[in-house]
Amino acid sequence: MNLDTLAIVSLVLAAAPCVLFFANLLAYRPLPQAGRSEESAPPDSTGKQTPVASENCGISVLIPARDEEKNIHPTLTAALASCGPHDEVIVLDDHSTDRTAEVVRSIAALDRRVRLESAPPLPAGWCGKQHACHVLAGRARHSLLLFLDADVRLTPNALERMRAFMRHSGVALASGVPRQELGTFSERLLIPLIHFILLGFLPMHGMRLTRWASMSAGCGQLFIVRRDAYVACGGHSRLKESRHDGIKLPRVFRRAGFSTDLFDATDLATCRMYHTDGDTWRGLGKNATEGLAAPGTIGPMTALLLGGQVLPFLLLGFASALSTTGLLGAALAGLLAYGPRLAALRIFRQPMGSALLHPLGVLALLVIQWYAFARHLLGRPFEWKGRHYGAPTRIEPVKAA
Repeated sequence: MNLDTLAIVSLVLAAAPCVLFFANLLAYRPLPQAGRSEESAPPDSTGKQTPVASENCGISVLIPARDEEKNIHPTLTAALASCGPHDEVIVLDDHSTDRTAEVVRSIAALDRRVRLESAPPLPAGWCGKQHACHVLAGRARHSLLLFLDADVRLTPNALERMRAFMRHSGVALASGVPRQELGTFSERLLIPLIHFILLGFLPMHGMRLTRWASMSAGCGQLFIVRRDAYVACGGHSRLKESRHDGIKLPRVFRRAGFSTDLFDATDLATCRMYHTDGDTWRGLGKNATEGLAAPGTIGPMTALLLGGQVLPFLLLGFASALSTTGLLGAALAGLLAYGPRLAALRIFRQPMGSALLHPLGVLALLVIQWYAFARHLLGRPFEWKGRHYGAPTRIEPVKAA
């Protein structure tokens, strides 16, 4: 294959995610401000309206916490500022070795909406987070459950807006990516790719038209679900060994016949996922084999990402060897590769440096995926927060509701 042909191939591979990204921006929208919502739930894919929660239904904010002494106070403060008088916040102390429980206990003494629970011993075959979420759901009181990572800070009107969305949309599960706060070079290089991968490779209009499990996604940092649907489909008990609830939990709901959705959570919450370069590498690698690095996915995704996001810039380095057509193709492919990242600067409040280093970021992401895949093949577990996790087993489908 000569360089001119490669330039045309790169143009096609860059165009597909760029077009899908901008099409998805029409579907991936912020939630309406409180008080501005539809009057009735939209029909589902069968043409029937789905029952929705009552207007004044309470929300149980469920926070699994393991060694979160540095995060839990600002997270609880933000959650309480967003909660109404009838909502509740439950923190599950998952065998922390720091002052996590003490911090929560001090806040609970001042606000009756906060409750501290202790996690039972982790059963064999369970991932710590999935077990913690499963336990939390069993101890919640309300009809809407908001699963929130311990490093996510809600805005003051976040709960009211999500409550209204669940009331009027009729979906059983919804999720969104909070605004990502970035510090280290690795964070700035890699974390903004979350939006690029999500919007560039998931057809969201198809997601809303079907209940296919493959047409779903979510962000494990923030999930809001209807309790009745969660119980009916089995919730986190259906992905007990998984480390990637962002992908797996929506699939559990869809396999049981429920609808799921995504919204832009940029103005609803903020999150600082990692604080060191090493944590970023390990954090993105620990669940990679359930996402981009899954055995059936890593090859095609590597070809798509290398061909559309990296190859155009390599070809431009050999501009003298390209014909006019090849040079134009490579240049246009480069512009299409940068298009989504430049759009994300304003929409998702991402740093310019991250966008400009897009090809390097894609290369670094692929290195992490292949590293995780190699560990998977060698049977080497990942360690996270003092626990070791091996390869998860396949999740069996559940009966439709």
